Amino acid sequence: MLISFAVLLLVAVLISERANRTVLSTAVLFLLGGFLLGPGAVGVIEVSAGDPLVSGLAELALFSVLFTDGMRVGFKDLSTAWKLPGRALLLGLPLTLVLTAVFAHYVTGLPWLESFLLGAVLAPTDPVFAAAIVGRKEVPGRLRHLLNVESGVNDGLALPIVLVLLAATGSGTAHGEQLLLEIVLGIAVGVAVPAMVLALERLPFLQATTLHQPLLAVSIGLLVLAICQGTHANLFLGAFAAGITIATLGGELRHDFEQFGELVTELLKLAAIMVFGALITPAFLFQEITATGWIFAVLALLVARPLALLVSFLGARLSRREQITAMWFGPKGFASVVYGLIILESGISSADQLYHLAALVIVLSILAHSSTDVLIARQFTATRPHARH
Repeated sequence: MLISFAVLLLVAVLISERANRTVLSTAVLFLLGGFLLGPGAVGVIEVSAGDPLVSGLAELALFSVLFTDGMRVGFKDLSTAWKLPGRALLLGLPLTLVLTAVFAHYVTGLPWLESFLLGAVLAPTDPVFAAAIVGRKEVPGRLRHLLNVESGVNDGLALPIVLVLLAATGSGTAHGEQLLLEIVLGIAVGVAVPAMVLALERLPFLQATTLHQPLLAVSIGLLVLAICQGTHANLFLGAFAAGITIATLGGELRHDFEQFGELVTELLKLAAIMVFGALITPAFLFQEITATGWIFAVLALLVARPLALLVSFLGARLSRREQITAMWFGPKGFASVVYGLIILESGISSADQLYHLAALVIVLSILAHSSTDVLIARQFTATRPHARH
């Protein structure tokens, strides 16, 4: 598996400049690479959904994702230019969840509780599959800010909903007071550990050198991870809270860690996407998923989020092009992969069906959104006024 990842990473790096200008996508490369090398094709990568490597890698990658996502959106960021992201998060996210649940119930026949659970799994978005939109200066700043803040926050908002709904299905996971304790304890650890470390770092005789400054954030993340695992606190909410706390209390550390953290997170995500691709076999796509499953996946991508954001942006001062772009770029990202695996391992009666439906939506989303981001970004370039000579 290591050599497969190394080869795919080398190819991704060598074509990265061209991929930045075309419909080529690093995420699609690793997804298709995992699919072709997995048990359903060549068989070089031998994995199964119950493999501890799959759950362990997914868990570590999501922890890193939420940690770095939290650093993008400190309290100062959340309190400024909040109007548009607030619409997407406080109205768009719940509407997306509800519409997805409605489609799941009426199209696939899932019970209402499981339908809402699937909606919660698929509600978060991920900017990594729409990097050309979030990262290009020709795209209007308010649109980039909207998508960046929304995707950075909605993973953490959706997680408690997933956990509560999963507990309500009667799975073997925590219930009632225990679940609440895990959630609260995770947030508490995520706030307390960075606050104490940053307070220590400000003491004159404990300051870190410029070279080692990024490792300070790494050490905070590892401490939060270890403490959450030792106390059975929710480590994902701990990661998200820790990232926000660092962004709020340690602005310089946030910038020092940014490039290093993004690279580490990117490596973990790509490795997890490759493994996820290896789990997707031809039998999975064409035998284990019925026609109603495909119809649901199309509706979840083409109707649920676009309709939810259309309602959310009523009266907003966004151009039609900006609104359409925001409505389309709701890629189902890595958080949805892990939430789907959590359900698969929960032991509930509909776990397989829920995972299959979630995985299909995620695969189609990666293919569709990662292949259209550059094309849509170019439309903004084409409409910008040309400078006079």
